[in-house]
Amino acid sequence: MEKIWLNRYPQQVPAEINPDRYQSLDRLFAEACEKFRLLPALSFFQKTISYAEWADLSQCLAAYLQQQLKLKKGTKVALMLPNCPQYMISIFAVLQAGFVVTNVNPFYTAPEFTQQLEHSEAEVLIVLSNFLVNIIHTLKNTKIKYLITTRLGDMLTWPQSWLINVSAGWRMKNQRHKNAAIQSTHFLTALKVGRDLTLSPVSIEHEDLAFLQYTGGTTGVPRGAMLTHRNILANIEQLTAWVRPLLQEGEETFITALPLYHIFSLMVNGLMCVRLGAKNRLIPDARNIKQLIRVLAGSSFSTFLGVNSLFKTLLRHNAFKKLDFTNLKIALGGGAPIESSVKRLWKQTTGKLLLEGYGLTEASPVVCAPPWDLVFAGDHVGLPLPSTDIRLCDERNNEVGIGEIGELCVKGPQVMKNYWQAKHVEQALTPEGWLLTGDLARIDHQGFVFITGRKKDLILVSGFNVYPEEIERVIQKNPKVKEVAVIGVFSDKTGEAIKAFVVKKDQSLTIEELLNDCRASLTGYKLPHEIVFLKYLPKSEIGKILKKDLH
Repeated sequence: MEKIWLNRYPQQVPAEINPDRYQSLDRLFAEACEKFRLLPALSFFQKTISYAEWADLSQCLAAYLQQQLKLKKGTKVALMLPNCPQYMISIFAVLQAGFVVTNVNPFYTAPEFTQQLEHSEAEVLIVLSNFLVNIIHTLKNTKIKYLITTRLGDMLTWPQSWLINVSAGWRMKNQRHKNAAIQSTHFLTALKVGRDLTLSPVSIEHEDLAFLQYTGGTTGVPRGAMLTHRNILANIEQLTAWVRPLLQEGEETFITALPLYHIFSLMVNGLMCVRLGAKNRLIPDARNIKQLIRVLAGSSFSTFLGVNSLFKTLLRHNAFKKLDFTNLKIALGGGAPIESSVKRLWKQTTGKLLLEGYGLTEASPVVCAPPWDLVFAGDHVGLPLPSTDIRLCDERNNEVGIGEIGELCVKGPQVMKNYWQAKHVEQALTPEGWLLTGDLARIDHQGFVFITGRKKDLILVSGFNVYPEEIERVIQKNPKVKEVAVIGVFSDKTGEAIKAFVVKKDQSLTIEELLNDCRASLTGYKLPHEIVFLKYLPKSEIGKILKKDLH
């Protein structure tokens, strides 16, 4: 596809970036920590860690992992931590020692945890103590040899560290008894021991693995995307070039409310933030809305990432509406579509646009981002980033025209190496290097990309293509609807039929009322065959609706 989107780029944004500017992520980190050494890097409750202090702490932990535990280059280290300084220290400790980070969702059940740890072949687990209680009995079924535990307040000063740890009630239960065979060390002890050790230089190449990042598993079993140092560095450079007209080095404050173990937050807040020398305000639990708003009230924040459900929740609170949004430059959503009504209310409340980007784990993750000179938010996810090619293809791999819907295929330096242990995984990369995203999209004459749904979610009704998001948008417009999800179910008559699941905002809502809405906006074969009212929709921890759990 001709790169028509380049004509819509802001003037300061280049068409191409240099993905080889840095040899490895540890080089980027070292340069940033030297350049911004006296500036605040990590802010957590009342504790602030400078870039110089961060570099020192990460090197201590890296030396411990390398010298004390005798880990070899390429060893997988699993992190099961919330947003806290220990997470950010661990990330760059693992990377500069030549190891590989694999993030683990702390809300995984024991079987989900075991599956990922066994598949990733991780040998070290760095974990918050209270998370360990639920999975400690499963460690014997993994390759974990070493355990490093921490409590939420461990990097804070007394007495706040004690207050945070006690008030949260973080407890270890019979750890030594249940896992006597696994060597366990406290995080602070590892830092202390590592301070007296010397980290040996490690040769890290562009194509060395940096992250073994597992997909969310919202539509099936999670898969491990192999993201190299070059993949991640490329996406950092792409995003940095994209925000240069808006964000200034050493002057910005990022609010990290989304969990850093999720690839979207990891890239923008965890990694690009470092490249810009920004201050990172770490929020351990964004579900604690009152605490989040208190942090926002005490910060001159410029960048805020979220998901639809978080934005909706914040907009319901009067305390949020009273905040000062003068310095807010970027409010960006990802992970799932943001409702048009949420975008409108955000603009009314903050005076700023709430925009959407697009990405996926396999692309490190960002593919498209909105230009910052927009007057209206729109329903698009922006333009392809510099050095990124896209094409939209039909089922026969033929490109479709402008305005037509096809599968979004992506090519660029941020696209993953492959899936880890990919023998039994559906192939996502073509021999030419195109990533088949499985997402359906269309592109307009300016190059703006509109996501219309998942290829697997496409419903075939009597041979006609039906896109669930089109029906969901119609139903969502009814003010009595809180949430909606549409899927296809088997039908003897039409092959597939449309089934809608709706959560009411107003209990007076009826099925006939919703059908009338659909009849007014949709042709006959797009009408729901069945509408079911639910009390809630199953969701992932970042608010994605789990359609695989709807039947």
